[in-house]
Order: sequence, then C-alpha cells, then structure tokens
Amino acid sequence: MTLATKNLSMALTHKSTKIIVTENLGKSVKTSNGTLHILSGINLLVEFGESVAIAGESGSGKSTLISLLAGLDTPTTGSITLDGKSLTRMDEDGRAAMRNQLVGFVFQSFQLLQGLTALENVMLPLELRRDKNTRNAAIDLLKRVGLSERLTHTPRQLSGGEQQRVALARAFVSRPAVLFADEPTGNLDSKTGANIIDLLFELNQENNTTLILVTHDQSLASRCQRIIKLAAGRIV
Repeated sequence: MTLATKNLSMALTHKSTKIIVTENLGKSVKTSNGTLHILSGINLLVEFGESVAIAGESGSGKSTLISLLAGLDTPTTGSITLDGKSLTRMDEDGRAAMRNQLVGFVFQSFQLLQGLTALENVMLPLELRRDKNTRNAAIDLLKRVGLSERLTHTPRQLSGGEQQRVALARAFVSRPAVLFADEPTGNLDSKTGANIIDLLFELNQENNTTLILVTHDQSLASRCQRIIKLAAGRIV
C-alpha cells in the first residue's frame, strides 16, 4: 500500500479529511513577573496532505505551537486531535507512541546524535519502531538526499547543509503522515537553505505527507498551500 493510499484509507476510516484539529488551544507559563500567555485561543484545522506555513515574528508562539501539535509539549488549555486521536488525553508514553508512528520533525538545530554516523542517525526512528530492513531504507533515503558518500560520517564531519539533509532523511525515512519543520533553514546560508527547501517540498510531494512549516521567511511561506500567521500568541 502506498502512503497516499494509506492516508486516504485513514481519512475514510475516520470519516474526516482532517489530520490535525485544535480547539481553543492555549499555552501559559509561570514567571517571576506573573503568568506569561504564549498561545491563546488557537483553533486550527489541517487536511491530510496539506502544506501549511506558520508565520510570524520571533516570539509570536510559532515553535511552541508546533511542539504542541507534535505532542512534544502539553497545552494549558484546549484540545489537540492528531489523526482522530486526542493528544491531550494521552500520557507521555502515549504521545511518544503517536509521534513514533505518525510524526516526523526537522529541527532548526538539526538535533542529530553526535556519536552516531549519518546512516545510524537515519536508521534510528525505524529501529525504535522495530521495522525490518532499516539499513536499506536509510541508505536509500541518504542516497536520495545526495549523501551516499557520507554514510559513515558523524555530524561533526558534515557541513551544516549536509547535517540538515541527514535530518530530512531521518524525518522522512519512517514515511510520517505529518512532518513538522521548525525554521529548517535558519542556520544555513541562502544557497544551501534554498536547496534544502527544494528537497523538503520534493520529498513532501512524493510521499503525500502533510507538511507544517514554521518560518518568518515570507518567500518560503508562500510556497505552502496555506499560511497561518501568528502575532502575540494568536492567529491573525
């Protein structure tokens, strides 16, 4: 079964084409000066296979929002439904299992394990799921992102652009239903960043993955099907 067929089957099973639904989502933290409201009243619907940019100035709550949507953090108020299941009703083990099965994540700072090679970093998500043929799948994806000659190199032996390509391969190797990318070109030069973005959208289209991209770059946001803009923790 192809991923596109799988996604369609999932959508029909749930009698919905929505992979992410939030209702009155909010996140607050206690500070020495009182309560800081990072996000307030976020109502969001994301379709299967859709590409969505979350834009806004620094401090608008973009990274916090995708951390909540991916189950990496928990909200103070409201609810999140991912693939028809309530993230907000799950404990950490439940959220981790959902992430392992459905979610890919590309971080601005790459988040590669320094003691592992490029190949081992990409194999890791599949090994955690106890998939078969993890090595071959990881090699195929690293070849796809142009790193067939860097399989045994550790992150310290790779350039920033190469590390981000490893991070992309790691995110896509498990064929996630939804992929989150948090400022994926923030630490890259403009030429390398442009190449990474081209690759990101290329892999996204090939795999029919739902893409949620955080960026303050308007030209990058405009490549998505829809732009959601945040200001002071609210959708505007």
